[in-house]
Amino acid sequence: MARTPYTVPTPPSGLHVATFATYAEAQRAVDHLADEKFAVEGVTIVGSDLQMVERVTGRLTLGRAAMAGAATGAWFGALVGLLLGSFDSGTNVLAALLGGVLYGVVFGAVFGASGYAATGGRRDFTSNSQVVAKSYEVLCDSRTAEQARDLLARFSLRG
Repeated sequence: MARTPYTVPTPPSGLHVATFATYAEAQRAVDHLADEKFAVEGVTIVGSDLQMVERVTGRLTLGRAAMAGAATGAWFGALVGLLLGSFDSGTNVLAALLGGVLYGVVFGAVFGASGYAATGGRRDFTSNSQVVAKSYEVLCDSRTAEQARDLLARFSLRG
């Protein structure tokens, strides 16, 4: 098996071809280039002015924390029960699985509730986080940048 050589991070290179407000638009532009049989191997999408965005999805209560812990515990318990039931020939696999789920639910709910209580109300909400850029620039190899600009200009005229 061949090992991938370690590469040092390098800044992007290439000539500016276009700028887009969203990643989806930049991706659509590169997809159009690929559809036009353009050599996309020399294309780079660069996000600039990165921001971490956290979108609040709901209120976190003791009950919700316990339920989330119970759900996680159920999955973990199912895995442990399945493994124990599979490797021990004297054990009923279904009984081990159900027992694992039951113990997982109980312990998961306890740990979820105690973890929530330990925060003292400092984070009473749930959220999703992601890193986004304010703009996305498409760069291209200097030999083919002009061709890429022409293809994208015709693409934008089509709507």
